[in-house]
Amino acid sequence: MAAVTAALNPIAFQLGAIQVHWYGIIIASGVVLALVLAVREGQRLGIPEDDFYDYLLWAIPAAIVCARLYYVAFQWPYYFRHPGEIIAVWDGGIAIYGAIIGGFIALVVFCRQRHLKLWTMLDVISPTLIMAQGIGRWGNFMNQEAFGGVTSRAALVAQHIPAWIINQMNIGGAYRVPTFLYESLWDLSGFVLLMLLRHRPHLFKQGEVFLTYVIWYAAGRFVIEGLRTDSLMLGPIRISQLLSVLFLVAALVVLVARRRTKKLAWYWTSK
Repeated sequence: MAAVTAALNPIAFQLGAIQVHWYGIIIASGVVLALVLAVREGQRLGIPEDDFYDYLLWAIPAAIVCARLYYVAFQWPYYFRHPGEIIAVWDGGIAIYGAIIGGFIALVVFCRQRHLKLWTMLDVISPTLIMAQGIGRWGNFMNQEAFGGVTSRAALVAQHIPAWIINQMNIGGAYRVPTFLYESLWDLSGFVLLMLLRHRPHLFKQGEVFLTYVIWYAAGRFVIEGLRTDSLMLGPIRISQLLSVLFLVAALVVLVARRRTKKLAWYWTSK
């Protein structure tokens, strides 16, 4: 039987009394890389670079607040008894769907303020967003969170998962299904797919890069969420699975309806 290796330290370094977590570093790295790629594509479409920097100033607080509110709402019995902890986001407790919703709302308002085309901005941002989501899941790896049910080391080895990942999946004395890894790989695969196909002639019309992102992410999240043990629940229903179904169906309906009712330009010719 393989020896159990100590879990990785989630603290990257300390500055006086301030602890800098790997989770934050990884999330920030994903955001910065997403910004760089979005700016590059925006330049091709004639979107000023400053618009992306300014939007980020809107999106980050909106995403954090909505991610926290989403989590608190579905853990309300606990926070009703401990209201002082509602703002304690540094202790954990945020939800990616809440962050996405917050960022989307911020983008709608921002585009109206700047007179930017919302669908074009969504098309530019969505491939880099799913990349950042895939990178961000490695913050969960460092924190030993977002995992699935109990499994065996042999089962993980059989999936050709590297030993350094398997060792970190020994949580509470048992090996766990690495759902963070599955979602990361799914998200990064979606990023590669969108980047390879985005500029193919006569494939995506304006707005459809974003709609494809929604469909891809929602489909994968629905399946992977069913493997997790820490899902936010509404009675017997996993909230993320419910939202995944709603978003997937809505994206498909909008995609078909726009193709049938609107004369849309092809994305690759957008200027």
